[in-house]
Amino acid sequence: MKKAEPQAGVPAAELIDARIAELGDWRGEMLAQLRAIVREADPDGIEEWKWSVPVWSHDGILCTGEVYKATVKMTFAKGASLDDPKGLFNSSLDGNVRRAIDFREGDTINRTALKALIRAAVALNQAGAKPKARSRA
Repeated sequence: MKKAEPQAGVPAAELIDARIAELGDWRGEMLAQLRAIVREADPDGIEEWKWSVPVWSHDGILCTGEVYKATVKMTFAKGASLDDPKGLFNSSLDGNVRRAIDFREGDTINRTALKALIRAAVALNQAGAKPKARSRA
């Protein structure tokens, strides 16, 4: 399957729309749901298209929406510095900076908890905080 590549003058929103449409399966539906949640949680955020994936930013990158064969991965750029009281992060847990959530076919999204995580990422970016180095136990 070909990925939508950036084209000069094409808005990121159109490239993301094209990516969702070309998937044509549960992954496209999941990516569309995640996109809607990001927009609801951060209406002032910016949609971008980088590295051939959707990127959502607000005073810096918040998260990306990567699509793989068996997962749709939402990677938070400064996830290691975010509190995750509902335990949404289930991937990329060993790094000192990023954290991710892998969504699989049939997964239910905890919309309330995800919105809270997105809003916390916005607040972290707005505070200008740098990710805290986490010690490995």
